[in-house]
Amino acid sequence: MNDKELYRELSALTKKKEDWRGKIPYVGSLLNVGANNDSPSPKITAKALWLLGEMGLLYSEETAPYVEKIASFLDSQEDLLRERALNALGRIGRARFETVKPYWERMFTLATVENPRVRLAFIWASENIATNSPDAYESHLPLFAGLLHDPDEKVRMEAPEMFRVMGKRRPQWVKPYLEELQRLSENDPNPVVRIHCAGAIRVMNKATGNRQQATGIRQQAIGNRQQATGNRQQATGNRQ
Repeated sequence: MNDKELYRELSALTKKKEDWRGKIPYVGSLLNVGANNDSPSPKITAKALWLLGEMGLLYSEETAPYVEKIASFLDSQEDLLRERALNALGRIGRARFETVKPYWERMFTLATVENPRVRLAFIWASENIATNSPDAYESHLPLFAGLLHDPDEKVRMEAPEMFRVMGKRRPQWVKPYLEELQRLSENDPNPVVRIHCAGAIRVMNKATGNRQQATGIRQQAIGNRQQATGNRQQATGNRQ
Protein backbone atom coordinates (compact mmCIF):
# COMPACT_ATOMS: atom_id res chain seq x y z
CA MET A 1 0.00 0.00 0.00
CA ASN A 2 1.51 3.34 -0.99
CA ASP A 3 1.36 6.50 1.10
CA LYS A 4 -1.63 7.91 -0.75
CA GLU A 5 -3.67 4.76 -0.19
CA LEU A 6 -2.56 4.50 3.43
CA TYR A 7 -3.48 8.10 4.13
CA ARG A 8 -6.88 7.54 2.56
CA GLU A 9 -7.37 4.46 4.76
CA LEU A 10 -6.48 6.41 7.92
CA SER A 11 -8.78 9.26 6.92
CA ALA A 12 -11.65 6.81 6.51
CA LEU A 13 -10.84 5.22 9.87
CA THR A 14 -10.96 8.64 11.51
CA LYS A 15 -14.69 8.73 10.79
CA LYS A 16 -15.37 5.15 11.96
CA LYS A 17 -15.22 5.50 15.72
CA GLU A 18 -16.92 2.16 16.16
CA ASP A 19 -13.78 0.50 14.74
CA TRP A 20 -11.24 2.45 16.76
CA ARG A 21 -10.73 0.11 19.67
CA GLY A 22 -9.78 -2.86 17.51
CA LYS A 23 -7.59 -0.78 15.18
CA ILE A 24 -5.35 0.77 17.86
CA PRO A 25 -2.54 -1.84 17.43
CA TYR A 26 -2.55 -1.32 13.67
CA VAL A 27 -2.38 2.48 13.92
CA GLY A 28 0.29 2.18 16.61
CA SER A 29 2.38 -0.01 14.33
CA LEU A 30 2.62 2.86 11.86
CA LEU A 31 4.84 4.73 14.33
CA ASN A 32 7.58 2.08 14.10
CA VAL A 33 10.70 2.76 12.09
CA GLY A 34 11.35 -0.02 9.61
CA ALA A 35 14.65 -1.88 9.63
CA ASN A 36 15.02 -1.49 5.85
CA ASN A 37 14.20 2.19 5.62
CA ASP A 38 10.55 1.30 5.00
CA SER A 39 9.11 3.56 7.68
CA PRO A 40 6.02 5.59 6.80
CA SER A 41 6.41 9.11 5.46
CA PRO A 42 6.13 12.01 7.93
CA LYS A 43 2.63 12.68 6.58
CA ILE A 44 1.50 9.15 7.48
CA THR A 45 3.22 9.23 10.86
CA ALA A 46 1.58 12.58 11.62
CA LYS A 47 -1.84 11.18 10.70
CA ALA A 48 -1.23 8.12 12.89
CA LEU A 49 -0.17 10.30 15.83
CA TRP A 50 -3.30 12.43 15.51
CA LEU A 51 -5.55 9.40 15.25
CA LEU A 52 -3.94 7.66 18.23
CA GLY A 53 -4.58 10.79 20.28
CA GLU A 54 -8.25 10.81 19.36
CA MET A 55 -8.46 7.07 20.05
CA GLY A 56 -6.73 7.61 23.38
CA LEU A 57 -9.35 10.10 24.49
CA LEU A 58 -11.86 7.23 24.35
CA TYR A 59 -9.54 4.28 25.05
CA SER A 60 -6.68 5.54 27.18
CA GLU A 61 -5.84 2.09 28.54
CA GLU A 62 -5.57 0.55 25.09
CA THR A 63 -3.35 3.35 23.76
CA ALA A 64 -1.09 3.39 26.84
CA PRO A 65 1.46 0.93 25.32
CA TYR A 66 2.11 3.45 22.51
CA VAL A 67 2.57 6.56 24.65
CA GLU A 68 6.33 6.14 25.01
CA LYS A 69 6.69 5.94 21.24
CA ILE A 70 4.38 8.93 20.79
CA ALA A 71 6.48 10.93 23.25
CA SER A 72 9.67 10.07 21.33
CA PHE A 73 8.43 12.32 18.51
CA LEU A 74 8.70 15.33 20.83
CA ASP A 75 12.39 15.23 19.86
CA SER A 76 11.76 14.84 16.13
CA GLN A 77 13.47 17.07 13.59
CA GLU A 78 10.11 17.34 11.83
CA ASP A 79 8.02 20.17 13.28
CA LEU A 80 4.82 18.48 12.09
CA LEU A 81 5.64 15.35 14.09
CA ARG A 82 6.42 17.35 17.23
CA GLU A 83 3.12 19.16 16.76
CA ARG A 84 1.16 15.93 16.37
CA ALA A 85 2.94 14.26 19.30
CA LEU A 86 1.79 17.14 21.50
CA ASN A 87 -1.74 16.82 20.16
CA ALA A 88 -1.80 13.09 20.92
CA LEU A 89 -0.34 13.41 24.42
CA GLY A 90 -2.84 16.15 25.18
CA ARG A 91 -5.82 14.01 24.21
CA ILE A 92 -4.58 10.88 25.96
CA GLY A 93 -3.62 12.97 29.00
CA ARG A 94 -7.07 14.51 29.09
CA ALA A 95 -8.51 11.03 29.52
CA ARG A 96 -5.88 9.89 32.02
CA PHE A 97 -3.06 12.18 33.11
CA GLU A 98 -1.06 9.39 34.75
CA THR A 99 -0.56 7.78 31.35
CA VAL A 100 1.36 10.77 29.96
CA LYS A 101 2.81 12.09 33.23
CA PRO A 102 6.30 10.54 32.66
CA TYR A 103 6.61 12.68 29.51
CA TRP A 104 4.66 15.73 30.66
CA GLU A 105 7.65 17.87 31.66
CA ARG A 106 9.24 17.27 28.25
CA MET A 107 6.22 18.86 26.64
CA PHE A 108 7.20 22.18 28.21
CA THR A 109 10.46 22.22 26.25
CA LEU A 110 8.37 22.93 23.14
CA ALA A 111 6.57 25.95 24.60
CA THR A 112 9.14 28.40 23.24
CA VAL A 113 10.46 26.70 20.08
CA GLU A 114 10.79 28.71 16.89
CA ASN A 115 7.89 27.16 15.00
CA PRO A 116 4.61 28.83 16.08
CA ARG A 117 2.51 25.80 15.12
CA VAL A 118 4.42 23.75 17.70
CA ARG A 119 3.90 26.44 20.35
CA LEU A 120 0.21 26.47 19.48
CA ALA A 121 0.02 22.68 19.79
CA PHE A 122 1.66 22.90 23.21
CA ILE A 123 -1.04 25.28 24.45
CA TRP A 124 -3.81 23.16 22.97
CA ALA A 125 -2.42 19.98 24.54
CA SER A 126 -2.09 21.75 27.90
CA GLU A 127 -5.72 22.88 27.74
CA ASN A 128 -6.78 19.29 27.17
CA ILE A 129 -4.80 17.94 30.11
CA ALA A 130 -5.82 20.81 32.38
CA THR A 131 -9.50 20.08 31.70
CA ASN A 132 -9.39 17.10 34.05
CA SER A 133 -6.04 17.64 35.82
CA PRO A 134 -5.84 21.39 36.52
CA ASP A 135 -3.72 21.03 39.65
CA ALA A 136 -0.74 20.00 37.55
CA TYR A 137 -0.56 23.53 36.12
CA GLU A 138 -0.63 25.61 39.30
CA SER A 139 3.02 26.70 39.04
CA HIS A 140 3.09 26.93 35.24
CA LEU A 141 0.62 29.74 34.57
CA PRO A 142 3.38 32.39 34.24
CA LEU A 143 4.55 30.55 31.13
CA PHE A 144 1.09 30.84 29.58
CA ALA A 145 0.91 34.49 30.62
CA GLY A 146 4.03 35.03 28.54
CA LEU A 147 2.39 33.33 25.57
CA LEU A 148 -0.38 35.95 25.72
CA HIS A 149 2.24 38.24 24.14
CA ASP A 150 3.59 35.79 21.57
CA PRO A 151 4.61 37.42 18.27
CA ASP A 152 2.42 34.95 16.36
CA GLU A 153 -1.25 35.91 16.22
CA LYS A 154 -2.57 32.34 16.24
CA VAL A 155 -0.55 31.53 19.36
CA ARG A 156 -1.91 34.68 21.02
CA MET A 157 -5.42 33.68 20.01
CA GLU A 158 -5.04 30.30 21.74
CA ALA A 159 -3.16 31.34 24.89
CA PRO A 160 -6.20 32.93 26.64
CA GLU A 161 -8.03 29.62 26.28
CA MET A 162 -5.71 28.10 28.87
CA PHE A 163 -6.87 30.77 31.32
CA ARG A 164 -10.48 30.02 30.41
CA VAL A 165 -9.97 26.33 31.20
CA MET A 166 -8.16 27.10 34.45
CA GLY A 167 -10.53 29.93 35.37
CA LYS A 168 -13.47 27.55 35.36
CA ARG A 169 -11.70 25.00 37.58
CA ARG A 170 -9.21 27.01 39.66
CA PRO A 171 -10.30 30.68 39.40
CA GLN A 172 -8.11 31.69 42.33
CA TRP A 173 -5.03 30.83 40.27
CA VAL A 174 -6.18 32.93 37.31
CA LYS A 175 -7.05 35.97 39.42
CA PRO A 176 -3.46 37.37 39.41
CA TYR A 177 -3.66 37.58 35.61
CA LEU A 178 -7.06 39.24 35.51
CA GLU A 179 -5.71 42.77 35.01
CA GLU A 180 -3.57 41.72 32.04
CA LEU A 181 -6.40 39.71 30.49
CA GLN A 182 -8.66 42.75 30.88
CA ARG A 183 -6.09 45.00 29.22
CA LEU A 184 -5.71 42.62 26.29
CA SER A 185 -9.48 42.18 25.97
CA GLU A 186 -9.71 45.92 25.37
CA ASN A 187 -6.52 46.73 23.50
CA ASP A 188 -5.07 43.76 21.61
CA PRO A 189 -5.11 44.55 17.88
CA ASN A 190 -6.50 41.10 17.05
CA PRO A 191 -10.28 40.86 17.66
CA VAL A 192 -10.14 37.09 18.32
CA VAL A 193 -7.52 37.63 21.03
CA ARG A 194 -9.83 40.23 22.59
CA ILE A 195 -12.78 37.82 22.43
CA HIS A 196 -10.84 34.95 24.00
CA CYS A 197 -9.40 37.15 26.77
CA ALA A 198 -12.88 38.44 27.55
CA GLY A 199 -14.16 34.86 27.57
CA ALA A 200 -11.50 33.80 30.07
CA ILE A 201 -12.44 36.70 32.35
CA ARG A 202 -16.14 35.92 32.05
CA VAL A 203 -15.63 32.26 32.96
CA MET A 204 -13.50 33.16 35.97
CA ASN A 205 -16.02 35.72 37.20
CA LYS A 206 -18.83 33.21 36.81
CA ALA A 207 -16.84 30.61 38.76
CA THR A 208 -16.30 33.10 41.59
CA GLY A 209 -19.90 34.34 41.56
CA ASN A 210 -19.17 37.79 40.10
CA ARG A 211 -22.07 37.61 37.65
CA GLN A 212 -22.47 41.37 37.16
CA GLN A 213 -18.93 41.77 35.88
CA ALA A 214 -19.31 38.59 33.82
CA THR A 215 -22.32 40.14 32.08
CA GLY A 216 -20.33 43.26 31.23
CA ILE A 217 -17.51 41.17 29.81
CA ARG A 218 -20.00 39.18 27.74
CA GLN A 219 -21.39 42.38 26.22
CA GLN A 220 -17.85 43.50 25.42
CA ALA A 221 -17.17 40.14 23.74
CA ILE A 222 -20.28 40.57 21.59
CA GLY A 223 -18.96 43.93 20.47
CA ASN A 224 -15.58 42.37 19.61
CA ARG A 225 -17.29 39.63 17.59
CA GLN A 226 -19.30 42.20 15.69
CA GLN A 227 -16.13 44.13 14.93
CA ALA A 228 -14.41 40.92 13.79
CA THR A 229 -17.34 40.18 11.48
CA GLY A 230 -17.18 43.69 10.10
CA ASN A 231 -13.44 43.34 9.48
CA ARG A 232 -14.00 40.08 7.59
CA GLN A 233 -16.76 41.63 5.48
CA GLN A 234 -14.56 44.60 4.70
CA ALA A 235 -11.69 42.29 3.74
CA THR A 236 -14.03 40.35 1.45
CA GLY A 237 -15.16 43.57 -0.18
CA ASN A 238 -11.57 44.68 -0.69
CA ARG A 239 -10.71 41.36 -2.37
CA GLN A 240 -13.66 41.75 -4.72
